[in-house]
Amino acid sequence: MRSITTILTATLLLSLSGCTSKPEYGSEPAIFLPGSTRQTWAVAPAVNLSGVAHADPILQADLLYSQLQQTAGLNVIPVNRVVEVFAALRIEQVQSEEQAAIICQMLGCDALLVATISAYDPYDPPKMGASLHLFRKTNVRTSGVDPRELVRRASPKPNESTPARSSFLQVVGMFDAANGSTRAQALLYAQGRNDPAGPYGAKGYLIEMDRYSGFVYHSLIEELLLKPALADAR
Repeated sequence: MRSITTILTATLLLSLSGCTSKPEYGSEPAIFLPGSTRQTWAVAPAVNLSGVAHADPILQADLLYSQLQQTAGLNVIPVNRVVEVFAALRIEQVQSEEQAAIICQMLGCDALLVATISAYDPYDPPKMGASLHLFRKTNVRTSGVDPRELVRRASPKPNESTPARSSFLQVVGMFDAANGSTRAQALLYAQGRNDPAGPYGAKGYLIEMDRYSGFVYHSLIEELLLKPALADAR
């Protein structure tokens, strides 16, 4: 009789443990660079126009770099390499397509990606406005010329208008978690990227600003990869 009771108890414990098993991670959809040829992109320090000091240009660029690394078909040059080139050229940010082309040539990459932050509010509900500018490599003659002089020449003149024919690509977005659709997108993005048994679960992406920034950059990268001009350039 005791053995039967022991077996029943063990069976009950096994069934209960199965009901309380740790929830499994979800899976996030992959993103791809259009075409069949791999490219190398570099990530420049972000441009902070939000007026909020917490939006550190290097940290934001690193967050963008981490998101870009998850794109199939891309090799990504780390931010510190771009910072070294900026320091060698004595510039703080890219001011023209010609300057971007010189930087691409010095880094040996196909394009330079620059994030600009227009709004940054880390408090619940978080809000972030940002844009991505992709400057694609163009031919620049640098033989026998100091690159710093080339960059100086490529700086825009006062009141100079943007060229009518421009080869850079741009995507812009405002992501306010106070909006239900934005919150839904952030929680969908969090699937597969958070511990489902953690204290916050997917909601952690609405609490930690670095994670929320990652969601913003991921969304903008997705939009950028859908640009017809990007596919045509392949």
